[in-house]
Amino acid sequence: MNHKAIKLSLYINYFVFAILLNSVGIVILKSQKVFGVDEVEASTLEGFKDISIMVTSFLIASFLPRIGYKKGMLTALGVVTIACLVMYFGNSFLTTKLHFLMVGISFGVIKVAVYSVIGLVTNSQKEHNSFMSNIEGVFMFGIALAYFLFPAFNVPDQPNAWLNVYWVLAGLTSVAFVLLWRARFEHSYEAPGNSLSADFMEMISLIAKGLVLVFVGAAFLFVMVEQGIMTWLPTFNEKVMQLPENVAIMMASILAISLGIGRLLAGQLSRLFSWHVVLVVSILGAMAMVLFVLPEAVNANMDGVETLADVPLIGYAFPLVGLFIAPIYPLLNSAVLSALPKKLHSPMSGLIIIFSALGGTIGSRIVGYLFKTLGAEKAFTYTLIPMVVLLTALFMLKRLTARELANKKS
Repeated sequence: MNHKAIKLSLYINYFVFAILLNSVGIVILKSQKVFGVDEVEASTLEGFKDISIMVTSFLIASFLPRIGYKKGMLTALGVVTIACLVMYFGNSFLTTKLHFLMVGISFGVIKVAVYSVIGLVTNSQKEHNSFMSNIEGVFMFGIALAYFLFPAFNVPDQPNAWLNVYWVLAGLTSVAFVLLWRARFEHSYEAPGNSLSADFMEMISLIAKGLVLVFVGAAFLFVMVEQGIMTWLPTFNEKVMQLPENVAIMMASILAISLGIGRLLAGQLSRLFSWHVVLVVSILGAMAMVLFVLPEAVNANMDGVETLADVPLIGYAFPLVGLFIAPIYPLLNSAVLSALPKKLHSPMSGLIIIFSALGGTIGSRIVGYLFKTLGAEKAFTYTLIPMVVLLTALFMLKRLTARELANKKS
């Protein structure tokens, strides 16, 4: 197996899906304007994306090693190319739901495969931490590109012009398909059990582990925070910051860029410091941003803003919360995967994705409800609650991973 070629392939696949998955915040905004749906109805798109990821991961994670990671990823890329064409030709809120359903199904396969292959191409916990952080960092830069790619096709007096972006996305997924097809993978992987039913039961039995229980709770809480902020930031920028639509979307890219930079930095910091130390500092920093920076941004004067250059510095401040929340997800995932035998990485990846999807869906719905009932200027403040619980869970997770690693070595 050519590790360098495989790593490049994983980076490219993750980058492409980052654009598609996290366009949901932009599409939520466009759905309100073009299709005439309200905030709560628009937020259902997050569910079509995340629940399909969750169900696919649950069904396929335990036996994907038997199918082959490469075959699984190639199939997913083919489906998502069709999903882009469905979006373009459908041009309705119904086909928007279908699009995110297909994207979610495809990403469920891709993410299980990527997380499992990381374990095959790394040889230590620190190497695993670093590569996991780097690949999630690349994912964030894909998200950032989405915030510039979509506005490039958005014409205010042509309501359907923005759909042309899906031809570009279909082209990108086709390129990713060819690059992956040319990468050399080994065709045999160690399966979790002795049969399909045993593979599935191996995944279910993982839930009984104390380490896994605490982890899935922590992952759920983090994704609730991250997706809640990321999905609704374009709407926050327009309704609270009073920014023009295109500027509101492009400003949301600051969060994605800061997340990307934060995860690449985490990849380096995890080589020097314990993952637990990095995460505690990160959560405390994120809480400080919500408490002290968010109120200043809400009260900022944005009169006369027409382009990104017109936005005052305080407008860029809150999205920098991404620097602090960035290390949390990849280092949590890496910590638990590194503590488990490699044959359990695929089923454990399925559980990661399931609870991440639940957190994303519920987080988006909660923030959407808060936007509607309390007002957009107050909604993000409530992310402090899951942050405090997550901080507590980290100390439990540190003890449990240390115990699991000791058992693994003995």
